[in-house]
Amino acid sequence: MSEQNRLSVFKTYKLYVGGKFPRSESGRVYEVTDSKGRWLANAPQSSRKDARDAVVAARKAFGGWSGATAYNRGQVLYRVAEMLEGRRDQFVREVADAEGLSKSKAAAVVDAAVDRWVWYAGWTDKIGQVVGGANPVAGPFFNLSTPEPTGVVAVLAPQESSFLGLVSVIAPVIATGNTAVVVASADAPLPALSLGEVLATSDLPGGVVNILSGKTAELAAPLASHQDVNAVDLTGAGAELATELEIAAADNLKRVVRPQAVDGADWSADPGTHRLTAFLETKTVWHPTGALGTSGSSY
Repeated sequence: MSEQNRLSVFKTYKLYVGGKFPRSESGRVYEVTDSKGRWLANAPQSSRKDARDAVVAARKAFGGWSGATAYNRGQVLYRVAEMLEGRRDQFVREVADAEGLSKSKAAAVVDAAVDRWVWYAGWTDKIGQVVGGANPVAGPFFNLSTPEPTGVVAVLAPQESSFLGLVSVIAPVIATGNTAVVVASADAPLPALSLGEVLATSDLPGGVVNILSGKTAELAAPLASHQDVNAVDLTGAGAELATELEIAAADNLKRVVRPQAVDGADWSADPGTHRLTAFLETKTVWHPTGALGTSGSSY
């Protein structure tokens, strides 16, 4: 059959929840267009029920993921970067369409996103040495502080940076042992939904990252007020919505990362460690060393 007579096979985009690819519980979809208004695909429009299901999946996965060694988490994140590199051309095309970039600029964005994922993979077994350690005390005790993951984190992905910004907010959350419920960019969700396909075929356990598409405000409200969500990243929320979500998040004392004034170019800058530490708790343990006298320790 000639190319002229061949029908295109349009891609069906789905949510990524609990390691599976469900359609929206409501059955709704919405049109996604490129920067020139041309139709690209129908994306699932998630409901509040989808958001609650994603939280259940994230909580179920938290024990195993947070209990894995930091070295193992680094290996898994590196594997994700390998898979992204293998699908580079697909993401270049989707980012170019989503953000109205030339192919060369989109390629630079995708390369930066893969590098960013590798960068966070390298931090998994190092952040503990940076923010933890032995504390000096006046007495026969060991006093040790160690970082631990906060729990389930709701992440509102950046609206403008559909892939590099997305990776920059997801990777630090899971690198430190948390699990995530991610609300993709409302107008440019396709790179995020394709990322779910990469995560499903990597070594990342199902439920560690859950990706929803749809209206940000509709999904953010039930996540911010959900009693089993431990923290929220409000990067993708506007100022008015962010204020409402902060109030809702205060009900069970969630950690909150407030939205920053970031334009697309700034996502390529050195991210530092602040997103790694934003979703860590510090556990301090006292342990007796035994009686210390002039003759030395008794243990």
